Amino acid sequence: MENRLFINGQEIGSRIFMIRGQQVMLDGDLAEMYQVETKVFNQAVKRNASRFPENFRFQLTKNEYDAINLRSQIVTSSLNYGGRRYLPYAFSEQGIAMLSAILRSDIAVTVSIAIMNAFVEMRKMLISNSALFQRLDKMELKQSEADQKFEEIFTALEAGKLHSDKGIFYNGQVFDAYAFASDILRTAQSSIILLDNYVDDTVLTLLGKRNPAVTAKIYTKTISNQLRLDLQRYNSQYPPIEIEMFHDTHDRFLIIDNGALYHIGASLKDLGKKWFAFSRMDIEVGRMLQILNNT
Repeated sequence: MENRLFINGQEIGSRIFMIRGQQVMLDGDLAEMYQVETKVFNQAVKRNASRFPENFRFQLTKNEYDAINLRSQIVTSSLNYGGRRYLPYAFSEQGIAMLSAILRSDIAVTVSIAIMNAFVEMRKMLISNSALFQRLDKMELKQSEADQKFEEIFTALEAGKLHSDKGIFYNGQVFDAYAFASDILRTAQSSIILLDNYVDDTVLTLLGKRNPAVTAKIYTKTISNQLRLDLQRYNSQYPPIEIEMFHDTHDRFLIIDNGALYHIGASLKDLGKKWFAFSRMDIEVGRMLQILNNT
């Protein structure tokens, strides 16, 4: 055992940890400071167990050990010092004050005083920086919430249930645009309503992506003979689509389950040919449905 006093305040402070809401030091570090082996140190404490209730001394759980990342800091003292192979014991400030009474040496008194001073300085630091620590706690909470959101997104992606509320597509992104629109249509549980003045058989094919039990209705400015024929052929094979003439809209809109309203910057038949965007605007869906029902 090296014969020296370990009373450097800065080094003592680096071995004070916050566990179970209180500042503590670990038995291996204390044994090194008091210049005894960890086994001898703990035997002395055990012989005086009545002086060390739970709030004076307790053994760390593995989770506590892992959570404060002690392994890299105490691998040469608390775990291996003296050949021990079990989780360390933690001593609160009251427990450390009791040590000088049971170890009964000049070194124990000197070291205990140095440790008490280190605890006092640590408390002063915590108090003077409490506002900063609160901000750090809030930042940690926000980070935790963000991590949870990312976890939900990744879960949704793995389950194939995620689609965005909006998206922008550029020239040539034909497949991406149709895939995006298809994902929205597949979310429908009861009904789909499309307002689009330029409809052809490709729109019918796209609406075929919906679940079979979901109704579909199109409002458009004109219904050509070709579109009537295409619709007749489509309805003879697949769940039917209704088409009605409607002249009061210029833009394209998609209503899912009478609750989700999407504004579409291009006709469904032209998706990906030029720049366009999807955007969700549910706030207007009630008024739009009321107008459509009164036509």
